[in-house]
Amino acid sequence: MTLRDLHVDWSWVVVVTNAVAGVWALGAHRWAPLRHPAMWWFTIAAEVTIAVQVALGVALVAAQGYEVEQFHAFYGFVALVTVGLVYSYKAQIDPWRYVLYGFGGLFLMGLAIRAMTLPA
Repeated sequence: MTLRDLHVDWSWVVVVTNAVAGVWALGAHRWAPLRHPAMWWFTIAAEVTIAVQVALGVALVAAQGYEVEQFHAFYGFVALVTVGLVYSYKAQIDPWRYVLYGFGGLFLMGLAIRAMTLPA
C-alpha cells in the first residue's frame, strides 16, 4: 500500500467517524442516556483522524513531491482549524455543547467529503 492509497482509504475513516460522532452528539443533546463519557472519547478519536489525514497529505506533498489541488489542501486546513474552533467555544455555550459538537462533527464530515470529490 502506497502513502497515497493510505491517504485515500483513511479519508473514509475521517468521514465515518465524524459522521457517527456528530450524530451521537446531536442525539445526546436530545436523549440524556446517550451522554456517556465514551461519546467524548469517540469524538476525540474522530478529530484525531483529521490530524492524521492532514499529516498524510503533507507527507505526500513534502516527501514525495505529489502535486495537489489548492482547494483540496485548503479543506484539510479548514478542518484542522474547525476542530480548534469547536473546542475553543465549548465552555462558552455549555448548555449547547452537544449541539456544537454534533454540527461540528457533521461539518467536518462534509468537509472531508468535499475534499474527496476534488481532484487531489
